[in-house]
Amino acid sequence: MEHSTKRLAVSLVALLAMLAFFATLSAAAQGVADSSASIINPAIDEAAYVRVVADALGHRARHRVSEADFIRMSREPGTVVLDARSKAKFDELHVEGAINLSFPDIAVESLAEALPDKNARILIYCNNNFSGAEGAFPSKLPSASLNLPTYVALYDYGYRNVYELGALIDVEATASAFAGRAAPIR
Repeated sequence: MEHSTKRLAVSLVALLAMLAFFATLSAAAQGVADSSASIINPAIDEAAYVRVVADALGHRARHRVSEADFIRMSREPGTVVLDARSKAKFDELHVEGAINLSFPDIAVESLAEALPDKNARILIYCNNNFSGAEGAFPSKLPSASLNLPTYVALYDYGYRNVYELGALIDVEATASAFAGRAAPIR
């Protein structure tokens, strides 16, 4: 019986030590949460971002186009095709006639320079619209597709005439024309 009592006492001490450890971790985590909540930066507005995302994605649902419509619209006067991938990926392969404004460079000044008319029709596409050219168009997770933050950013900056290529298209089978170092010869 004495051996069982000692084992029970050791188990209780171990359990109390674990509970104390988890209580300490919980208090530390709460302290971190409390201290980060008190950090104020007027240049970052999480609540506004969440509202803009919801509004923009509702708008986007009505502005996704087929490959045929994308090509037709891209040929109409005043339409801008915007590629928000990196300059390196853009230089390797892009839709012919597209301009490049890399997503990290989207800001008040760069948009005013690249897209001065907020009413102009803008067509966007990203890596996840093209297959068969993984060097230029590496696959991203569907939830991390560049079309999503690009659309949201343009919407937030006041661009409402934005259309997104909706389909996943094989570079070798598309009717779209390409330019860049790796452009297929047709």
